Amino acid sequence: MSLSIKSVQPGISNATPQIAYPPQNSKKNLNMKIQAPNYLENSFIVSNINNSSWSRSPNPVKLKERWMDYQGIKNWEGLLDPLDDNLRSEIIRFGNFVEAAYRSFDFDPSSSSYATCRYPKRKLLEETGFSTTGYRVTKNLVATCGIQLPSWIEKAPSWMSMQSSWIGYTAVCHDRREISRLGRRDVVLAFRGTATCLEWLENLRATLTPWPNANSKPSECSCPMVESGFLSLYTSSIRNRPSLQKQVREEVSKILKIYDDEPLSITITGHSLGAALATLAAYDIKKTFDNIPLVTVISFAGPRVGNRSFRSHLDRQGTKVLRIVNSDDLITKVPGFVIDNNDKMANNYDTLMANISTWIRKFVEDTQWVYADVGSELRLSSRSLPYLNVSNITTRHELQTYLHLVNQCKEKTKKTLINN
Repeated sequence: MSLSIKSVQPGISNATPQIAYPPQNSKKNLNMKIQAPNYLENSFIVSNINNSSWSRSPNPVKLKERWMDYQGIKNWEGLLDPLDDNLRSEIIRFGNFVEAAYRSFDFDPSSSSYATCRYPKRKLLEETGFSTTGYRVTKNLVATCGIQLPSWIEKAPSWMSMQSSWIGYTAVCHDRREISRLGRRDVVLAFRGTATCLEWLENLRATLTPWPNANSKPSECSCPMVESGFLSLYTSSIRNRPSLQKQVREEVSKILKIYDDEPLSITITGHSLGAALATLAAYDIKKTFDNIPLVTVISFAGPRVGNRSFRSHLDRQGTKVLRIVNSDDLITKVPGFVIDNNDKMANNYDTLMANISTWIRKFVEDTQWVYADVGSELRLSSRSLPYLNVSNITTRHELQTYLHLVNQCKEKTKKTLINN
């Protein structure tokens, strides 16, 4: 992601994870404007930002004794309301990995390297301003659109028919001081949001489809179903380009073998489309590997991903999902609609359905538009940031907006636990 502001690098031990904010010695900081990026997912319309509004997160401390709590082993109970200072720092730290994915992506359609990563793996974090994270990028990840393109598309500009594009990366913590602070070796998978035309088309394929090789029939309530376009981007492959699913599985398998003798965690993070792919990847990893370490999703501005059965499967396999939601962000309210959004209603689902007229019942059971929110939710509001142009829909959805909301969240916050 490219903004006209300078990044403050997150430190390994005592330095604080920081959101990018204006340098102190710039005369332009008094009434600074964010320039509109050149990509679709984060098309900021100019927002006025005052330098004094950008506050710092508290200094991170050693998480060794409680690292599993901060990774969601207890669904973040007692940490969200009010937001725990250390959890705030961790959320921002993981958000910076997503920011690095945005900054690495080549958004220029006229470029010969369009839709690829601008930097080699060994320099990715350094070039994007996050050289002191203590992590090393181990693999680039590419997603492929599964939409069948018409023949006339050959006459269109090449950027319109770009089927495969760089979507993110995996990184492994290698710095001993950071491993000591975290209490384990952490593995991060970071995914950017929508950038190419075909990714936008996949986003619009909003009907639910069964997870491949699910043991239930699509008509059964117990069948896990997910959004068609997200699943397509995760599982599609073309020619010699393996699917994102295969890339993730191969890399996780390799990492598990290398570090099988030490404490390990897998943190999957993403923004918007990337948040949806992070949720699918977490589900797939837990479903594929036995004795997998704790898998956590840190989701920013994520759309709905699957149905109630998908949520139940996530809960049963022990996947932990923390969704950071801006209540003013439309994307977090789509696709589809929600009938029940808590387990109490879910447990009474059959009774509820029995009391509804036959034709409505049939519609609800047959529809491919009934979704369910997953995991635990940290709900914030961009209206609390007066220096942002919150009347702009894209500003509300912007990753930077989310990181500032988390950074400014020092008062009591509204917490919703979906899975408890």
